[in-house]
Amino acid sequence: MDIKGLPAIVTGGASGLGKATATMLADAGAKVALFDLNEEAGQAAAREIGGIFASVNVADEASVTAGLDTAEAAHGVARILVNCAGIAPAIKTVGKENVPHSLDVYRKTIEVNLIGTFNVISKFAARAVTADEIDGERGVIVNTASVAAYDGQIGQAAYASSKGGVVGMTLPVARDLAQHKIRVMTVAPGIFLTPMLEGFPQQVQDALGAQVPHPSRLGKPAEYAQLVESIIRNPMLNGEVIRLDGAIRMAPR
Repeated sequence: MDIKGLPAIVTGGASGLGKATATMLADAGAKVALFDLNEEAGQAAAREIGGIFASVNVADEASVTAGLDTAEAAHGVARILVNCAGIAPAIKTVGKENVPHSLDVYRKTIEVNLIGTFNVISKFAARAVTADEIDGERGVIVNTASVAAYDGQIGQAAYASSKGGVVGMTLPVARDLAQHKIRVMTVAPGIFLTPMLEGFPQQVQDALGAQVPHPSRLGKPAEYAQLVESIIRNPMLNGEVIRLDGAIRMAPR
């Protein structure tokens, strides 16, 4: 699918992988709407790329519907969706003094990362199915999982569960939407230089990067965006999860 001129939505677009993806899409000529809860950063990112911003909680149905309404009023029916919104708590199943993992934190992680992703997918797709075909397609959806879906570390029970769910729904959702000519793909990034890691001391960043077989460094958000671009442009990429990780397999900690 040619990106130029197409309406696109990026969740979690205010920073990190989402912002890099939004920038790539805008540079390729897309009309981009950013969904995020960080209004200040989101508005600033939208101004940088000439897009629009909507304050959206991906886990809330009314919020997503309102965001889609805003994006559609500005740009028309969206044809590209990239889901980057997510949270990553680090809590052991049983913590110090035998305290069990907070069920509220576990539930919120699932709600944001898994239910939130599906919430946006289903509502985006319900609109995209009404649009005309472009070169035999109506839309492309790219989700963000994590290598934690396969190699979850100590303290990542909630996060790995949520990302494992994103991996698990990729094929069935792609099959559901095939009749509507909407493709669905998922990227599972390894260790990337996101705002969270940027706050770590340089020696910690270097140590994390050294764990990656090749290239032995942290991934760049622009490299994630580059893969998203390839997925959008290649019509045979559908129903699959791609690890973008430099061949890393995460150790327990």
